[in-house]
Amino acid sequence: MKDAAHRQRYRNFLERLRQARHDAGLTQVDVARRLRRPQSFISKCESGERRIDVIELEELARLYEKPLNFFV
Repeated sequence: MKDAAHRQRYRNFLERLRQARHDAGLTQVDVARRLRRPQSFISKCESGERRIDVIELEELARLYEKPLNFFV
């Protein structure tokens, strides 16, 4: 069972993920098109419904022009 601190850290990560997209001036649709994924993929990642692996995070960081450590 995941503890409260872990859940809070993941919520913080998700907030940074959304913030990075907003900072880049992109919508979920924009990101989905650039990554050739459905918009629902981006929505599920940002809501925490779908976990993001490190390769996907690297793609998003590059697209958003953020260093990986921005997200942690």
